[in-house]
Amino acid sequence: MSEVQSFVKLNEEKLIPKPDILTLLRTYNCYHDGKNFQLRTREEDGELLLEGLLNIYWGLRRPIRLQMFDDNERFRLSRSEKSSVVQQSSAESNNNSLSRDSRPAGGELGVQEEEDSPQLLRTRSDASFMRVQRRSNTHSARDLQRLRAHRFSINGHFYNHKTSVFTPAYGSVTNVRVNSSMTTGQVLNLLLHKFRVENKAEDFVLYMVHESGERSRLKVDERPLVTRILYGPCEKISKIFITEADLGEEVTYDVAQYIKFEIPVLDSFVEKLKEEEEREITKLTQKYSALRSMILHQLEDRGHASDRV
Repeated sequence: MSEVQSFVKLNEEKLIPKPDILTLLRTYNCYHDGKNFQLRTREEDGELLLEGLLNIYWGLRRPIRLQMFDDNERFRLSRSEKSSVVQQSSAESNNNSLSRDSRPAGGELGVQEEEDSPQLLRTRSDASFMRVQRRSNTHSARDLQRLRAHRFSINGHFYNHKTSVFTPAYGSVTNVRVNSSMTTGQVLNLLLHKFRVENKAEDFVLYMVHESGERSRLKVDERPLVTRILYGPCEKISKIFITEADLGEEVTYDVAQYIKFEIPVLDSFVEKLKEEEEREITKLTQKYSALRSMILHQLEDRGHASDRV
C-alpha cells in the first residue's frame, strides 16, 4: 500500500505540509458548519485530496457568448422551427423577468448554495426545447425533465437567441465543484463548460481580490482550492474573481493602501512627495558640487607643485 504524501501542492514550486493544511481545513469547515461549502478529504494514489464547492465571482468587463447546443448535439432547424424557438425564447424571457420582479429582496443570496440550489436550477436551451417539442409524445415525464437538464444559468440568465452574448453582472457569484489537484486552467475550463460558454479558457484568468484592494493573479499551475484554504474561508476579506486575461492587473498591498483614498487626499500625497523629491535633489546637488570643488582644488594644488619642480 502506497504511503500518503505528507504535502499538498499549492503549485509546482511550493508544497504545504499536511499537518498545516489539515489545521487550516478544520478552521475552514468550522466556518462553514452546517453549509454546503464544507470540504471533504480522501486519498487517491497515495495523495491527500480535498474536494468541495469553490465560489468564483464574475469580474468580466466584456461580453461572453453562450453555446446554442448542449453536449455536442447538433440540430437542423427549419425556418418555421427557428421562428418557434424565437417566440419561445421571448416567452421564457418575459417569464424570467416576472419571476425576478416577484422574488423577495434576499433571493440573490441563494447563489451561494450548492449547484442544485434554486438559483442555479438546470434549464433547457432552445435546441433542447425543440427536441422536447418534437418528441413530446414519445418521452415520459422523467425523460422530459432529463432533456431539460442540459445547462446551468448564469445568475438567472439562460440562453436566448437575442441575448446569447451578454456580460454577467459584476460581482455576482457562482460555484464549481473542484478538488485540490485541479490547476487554475482546469478550474476555468470546468466553469466555462458548466455554463456552455464558447469563449476559450485562455481568454480568462483568476485573481484573488482582497478587501484592502490588493489583487494577486493565480498562476497557471496554482491550485485555486488550496489558495482559498490558505487565505481563509471568509469571502468578505478575499474573493476569487474571473476576469479577462488582457484586462486584469495585479495590485500590491502597498499600492492598495493608497487606492482607497479620495482624489484630493492622493493629490496632497503627490505634492508632499514632490517637495521631498526637490529637497533630495537639492541635497545631492550641493553634495556633489562640494566634491567637485574639492577635486578641482586638489588638481590645482598638484599642478602648482609640478610647476615648482
